[in-house]
Amino acid sequence: MTALFALATSLLWGLADFGGGLLTRRTPALTVVVVSQAIAAAVLGVIVVATGGWSEAGSQLWFAVAAGVVGPVALLCFYKALALGPMGVVSPLGTVGVVVPVGVGLVLGERPGLMQAAGIAVAVLGVVLAGGPQLRGAPVQRQAILLTLVAAFGFGTVFALIAEASSTVTGLFLALFVQRVVNVAAGGLAWYASVRRGAAGLPDGGLPWRSLPAFAFVGLADVAANGTYVIAAHHGPVTVAAVLASLYPVVTALAARGFLRERLRAVQAAGAGLALVGTVLLAAG
Repeated sequence: MTALFALATSLLWGLADFGGGLLTRRTPALTVVVVSQAIAAAVLGVIVVATGGWSEAGSQLWFAVAAGVVGPVALLCFYKALALGPMGVVSPLGTVGVVVPVGVGLVLGERPGLMQAAGIAVAVLGVVLAGGPQLRGAPVQRQAILLTLVAAFGFGTVFALIAEASSTVTGLFLALFVQRVVNVAAGGLAWYASVRRGAAGLPDGGLPWRSLPAFAFVGLADVAANGTYVIAAHHGPVTVAAVLASLYPVVTALAARGFLRERLRAVQAAGAGLALVGTVLLAAG
């Protein structure tokens, strides 16, 4: 069950990143984040009311609040890094954040077997290669590297925090709702500050209302991915769940190949294959 839900997390996050990437081609990134998360928060609010999720309120929700603060900061650092440095370097480097939840699992006493340890190493290498690491070409600014590492460890921290935010299904809905509300608040403040500094808050033609289904898909897929990750982490080793859930760059690359006809470089195809081998080793272990 851990492998199944963790792989579902990768699928959902990969598709959400692909959809978000398409939207940011014509809409400012902060606007995409705020609108998609606001839609997700509204849907989750209805679910929380319908399921009586408020009865699960407790001290665990502070983990959701923290995840809601860290998430937008990590995302903004990642977008800034993409603007400063080559995507072929920034994207695969952003996956190193998996060491945070894996480290938490090890601190809590988890000890993966030999096959699982091999699977973790192979899968992480596969994810890095699937990002198409750019080993030659334009030099990368130190600021881009620093921002990417901050973003990576921020994403990894969200992994660890959201896994501790609930212990029941109804509590999970409430935790995800709280996380999304904080996401919208933090993202909204960043959006307002950006506009005050003169940046464009909306496209020239205003908010593309015809794209609302796409915004909804991005926000809801992201929420669903958080939910499936929590289930995976609660039903098996966090070290396994975190690595399998970090395969989403492979999904994004394959989606670009399938929908946009982008050609996979040889290193990306090899990375996807290694990620698959790592997944099999983890599941078998």
